[in-house]
Amino acid sequence: LHLVALNFPLSGDMRADFQCFRQAQLASLTSTYRAFLSSHLQDLATVVRKTDRHHLPVVNLQGETLFSNWASIFDGNGGQFNIHVPIYSFDGRNVMTDSSWPQKIIWHGSTASGIRLVSNYCEAWHTADMGAMGQASPLSTGKLLDQKVYSCNNKFIVLCIENSFVSDPQG
Repeated sequence: LHLVALNFPLSGDMRADFQCFRQAQLASLTSTYRAFLSSHLQDLATVVRKTDRHHLPVVNLQGETLFSNWASIFDGNGGQFNIHVPIYSFDGRNVMTDSSWPQKIIWHGSTASGIRLVSNYCEAWHTADMGAMGQASPLSTGKLLDQKVYSCNNKFIVLCIENSFVSDPQG
């Protein structure tokens, strides 16, 4: 399952699922991508199909392993990953080093176990209001689900996860 960043940072008012879908299409990726966010309809932990949560590794765009599987992100340790394995955007840039993302922080709106935090998800990702709050994680912590609260007017990294694995018929 590929974990890929959107090509630009976004504030709390985003159509993230649509952006993930659109940018994946433009990058000629055939699988379905969903935002790595808890929403008013779904907890982050359940974005990936049940059948794919335990046996497929979570990898970056180059196929380098970030997590042994989807479920391991939500084991309570805050989604600890190796910060030396880059996270790439759909257009191939490393979000950890590229200046297009001045703040190396990802939105997630979740607890450390991937459950939505209704008080901290920018009103279901519909507001960039300075007074509204969103849960996010500084990548410098080496965790995707670190528990920090930021104003929704910040423009942070938004990740997308391949939510259903489709094997390549040519492969």
